[in-house]
Amino acid sequence: MRTPTFAVATLLLSLGVHSLAVAQSPQAPSVQATAAQPSAGQPVTRKDDAGKVLYTVADGYKVDANTMNGFRAWRAAACDRCHGANQQGLVGPSLIESLKTLSKEEFVKTLHDGRLEKGMPSWQTSKMVMDNMDNLYAYLKGRSNGDITRAHVEELKP
Repeated sequence: MRTPTFAVATLLLSLGVHSLAVAQSPQAPSVQATAAQPSAGQPVTRKDDAGKVLYTVADGYKVDANTMNGFRAWRAAACDRCHGANQQGLVGPSLIESLKTLSKEEFVKTLHDGRLEKGMPSWQTSKMVMDNMDNLYAYLKGRSNGDITRAHVEELKP
């Protein structure tokens, strides 16, 4: 019979090995690398690879006007029917996970052309979605990056 001390030591060792493996695992390139994590109450602005502002968020749910329009497009298109109210995935994939690796070009192509074989319709006839493609990408990228911590956002007042 093993002693409780041995069991605790084994657990701590396995946690240490797991933590080391997680710390050494490669990370996919992301927009987050362009700015440090904000302190409480301070807005964070993320930029794309070209240096263009992608989104600004404060307190995890207050977003700039463009990102707010992306959220509105999300709601108007009822994307939550397939991707879940929190973008966690239902019959469609989790956008929180997909946007970690999906490029903006792939995102645009998917919305424009759809993926009919997977049940994703084309949104090219939706003026709201097409006019807010960049904004919708910004909203979902902020959710995927973890900067936007709530699915339901509010506009950040200047």
